[in-house]
Amino acid sequence: MQKITFILLYMLAVLGFQPATAQTLDEVIGNYLTAMGGKEKMMSLNTVKIQGTLNVQGTDISIVVTRKHLVGSRSDISVMGTENYQIVTPDKSSVFMPVQGQSAPEAMPDDQLKFAVNQLDLQGPFINHKEKGTTVELVGKETVDGMDCNKLKVVFKNGALVYYFIDTKTNRICKTNTKTAINGEEVDLSTTYTNYKQNADGFWFPYTSTNMRGETNYDKIETNIAVDNSIFKVN
Repeated sequence: MQKITFILLYMLAVLGFQPATAQTLDEVIGNYLTAMGGKEKMMSLNTVKIQGTLNVQGTDISIVVTRKHLVGSRSDISVMGTENYQIVTPDKSSVFMPVQGQSAPEAMPDDQLKFAVNQLDLQGPFINHKEKGTTVELVGKETVDGMDCNKLKVVFKNGALVYYFIDTKTNRICKTNTKTAINGEEVDLSTTYTNYKQNADGFWFPYTSTNMRGETNYDKIETNIAVDNSIFKVN
């Protein structure tokens, strides 16, 4: 009787402490797409207009970002009585920042443009990534602000490398990390994403993002609205 009891207890202990099966890349991506409303929903996103405020050292800066899938992105920034903008298209860019003393628009540095161009894909890097020429690799796990995350290495077709961290509980992106050049120096650029909510059209977005510039809070996100391509004209 004691021997049978011991065997039963041993079996329960083994069953209770079996290691969880490691997730595959396809499972991680599939869970992410589900958490974001599904693949079909994400593929239906054609335009987005985001309005928010960036807080830099106690100063609030008004930002409006308008994007059209694979066509262009325009960021309008109002600060200290100046109107500034940044435009990105698949092959050109234009940056005009009078707040920084610019008197005429200039092209974005090539290394920065390489990363900015990839943001024109409103569907994100994980949908049909093989067809897009994007390489995605599950490289392990990492803790981000107390969250257990799957770490994905993404190399875009143009060579840009970005690491994505997906929270294992919410299955949503909580952080991205890359290296970029700022003022001629390579810097580690990390952005965290929190406060996920659905907008009026049912699309999920992080309404707060934080990086080395400061914290940005978005108060209005419109989707699939009419956007005139002329706003992406590069001067």
